[in-house]
Amino acid sequence: MPWKRREIFADMMADLLRQDEERGDLRVPVRRLMDRSWRAEGYTSPNPETYPWQWLWDSCFHAIVWASLDDERGLTEIESLFSHQTNDGFVPHMGYQAAPEVARNLWGRPGASTITQPPMYAHALRVLAERGLTPGDELVERAGAGLEFLWRERMRAEGLLVIVHPWESGCDDSPRWASWAPDPFDKATWDATKRRLLGSLLVDGEGSAVANPGFEVASVVFNALCAFNAREYARLTADSAWRRRGDELAAAIGARWDGQRGTFLDGDHPSASAPTLDALVGILAVDDREHPAWTLIADEDRFAAIYGLRGVDPADPSYDPDAYWRGPTWPQLDYLIWLAAARVGRSTEAATIATRTIRGAITSGFAEYWNPDTGAGHGAIPQAWSGLVLPMSEGVGP
Repeated sequence: MPWKRREIFADMMADLLRQDEERGDLRVPVRRLMDRSWRAEGYTSPNPETYPWQWLWDSCFHAIVWASLDDERGLTEIESLFSHQTNDGFVPHMGYQAAPEVARNLWGRPGASTITQPPMYAHALRVLAERGLTPGDELVERAGAGLEFLWRERMRAEGLLVIVHPWESGCDDSPRWASWAPDPFDKATWDATKRRLLGSLLVDGEGSAVANPGFEVASVVFNALCAFNAREYARLTADSAWRRRGDELAAAIGARWDGQRGTFLDGDHPSASAPTLDALVGILAVDDREHPAWTLIADEDRFAAIYGLRGVDPADPSYDPDAYWRGPTWPQLDYLIWLAAARVGRSTEAATIATRTIRGAITSGFAEYWNPDTGAGHGAIPQAWSGLVLPMSEGVGP
């Protein structure tokens, strides 16, 4: 079926689903999704059965969805996120509020992990504040302390921040980590490798990861989200110092663009040229309306698909539209690219990304991730961060 006809058919199917199940109101399924995932401990589990714990960037995205529902649980979500923050400002990527001792076997301590994730909390707090859900001074200060930890402990000589484990990127099976993964790629072996890399983590006196001789990478997606959140924190607090820090980091990311390869390059990393969408999140920091990355994002043969954005360029040998982090659409990455488009005035691209991601979320059953060409859902179904299609539909965020 020709591409345009397939897209029209996909639109018809999505419209039928909306009319039949939700009468066209995305707030209905999204609220049901979020209510289903809410826990008495004060956070949204990504999926109650598959992912019962709290994850850092998931919770930040959840707070944004709650904000679109005008629900104060968005603030409660961020309060819960910071409940495990250590005295040095470090924010763990996982919290085990429901069963603290479960964490001990993997992390060597109860209650929380020893690694972090992209610090999306400044953006979440800024969105909450703009929706009238104003965070208190303590939450704002905690967010600043979390960012300060990263700049103090993870900044390296080249002006970029490092991650010390693949899980810290949020995109842990991305082809970007090919130099550490088995060749050919085998997920079971890679999962074992990721667990082995926990053994080489170096932690400070608070148990916070500060380095890892076995894995230390200036990940583009992590740096882009740090730069973006530094600027968001400056918008929230009018702190010009954080604006300067964000601008400096954004400039370092911009310098990593490789036009020949069509990607931002991770720092000090031999497999940094893999053409992935997570690397193109660099445009959220660069804030350039005419950046050549936009051509790739809008190209139907590259990243654009009828159910959202592809996670990997289909021309790359690693591409698999149904495999975890090897090519499917991830709603949180689509949200970030949509946000970048809206911020620089690329309204056509922003509208297209929103429409297609909404279509994919509905068709997949609000899945964790889905095939960008068929809408077939994968991973946990449903998954709470797919509720990001609600703020995308309303233009909330920029």
